[in-house]
Amino acid sequence: MTVNPERYLEQARNRLEQALASYLQPEDSPVMAAMRYSVLGGGKRFRPLLLLASGQHFGAAEELLLPYACALELIHNYSLIHDDLPLMDNDDFRRGQPSCHKKFGEALALLAGDGLLTLAFEILAAAPAPGHCYQLKDRITAEIAMAAGARGMIAGQWLDISFNPDNRDLAAFEETALKKTAGLIRVAAVSGARLAAAPAEAVAALDGYGRYLGLAFQLRDDLQDLDRDRLPGQAFRPNLAAVLGLKAASKLLSDWLNLALQELRRADIDSEILTFFINQLQPDRENQL
Repeated sequence: MTVNPERYLEQARNRLEQALASYLQPEDSPVMAAMRYSVLGGGKRFRPLLLLASGQHFGAAEELLLPYACALELIHNYSLIHDDLPLMDNDDFRRGQPSCHKKFGEALALLAGDGLLTLAFEILAAAPAPGHCYQLKDRITAEIAMAAGARGMIAGQWLDISFNPDNRDLAAFEETALKKTAGLIRVAAVSGARLAAAPAEAVAALDGYGRYLGLAFQLRDDLQDLDRDRLPGQAFRPNLAAVLGLKAASKLLSDWLNLALQELRRADIDSEILTFFINQLQPDRENQL
């Protein structure tokens, strides 16, 4: 049966937005107001939609997948709040709106980020176990924690803010991107498959798919940053596209996306939705996700 990727993702996004709003209740505290502002103010929802697409491809029910998808999105948004703080990237705007600390102050923004991270694991703790297999649920939760934690996204953020501006080593850029950006994308693809009890070969392929998709996501962001004016006071950010140049960076982006596609083909994963995630990151496409 042919699936329209845009329609599928629009419908999935609508249900995801409703689920996120339901978790961010009640609206009776300044901390919750800051949490809602940061999460419900837009965003691509790339990671949770990827988890939903991966899981549903292998037959998992959306009711099973949604809590895990929401938890991933809350973790991602906590990281954005903290990244924007003056002692990190010092960004005054996020998604076209004042960043959380500009709207609510630094102390409340810090607490809102903490609140989102904690809420994410509260949701995971209460989430249903696939097939009542709590060992599998524990594994998925542990993998999400590792991707977000001191060996994953947090380590990547440190590599990012401590990056030497003179460093032109591709491996250093890759390590930073794999930990800071690709980790949650990779675990999104894998978690959806695990929740659906997908075959081991498919899970391994989606791990590789998520890895290359995550690298491509960061490089695509680097390419877009080439056209953005740097504001006074903003921290230095490593940008692989600036080091390689537009042509070479676009070539590398296409190579990584082709490798992601090869991972799907290796395991005979014929999914228009998962392929759509790849196509939306192509150098000549406007990213709608």
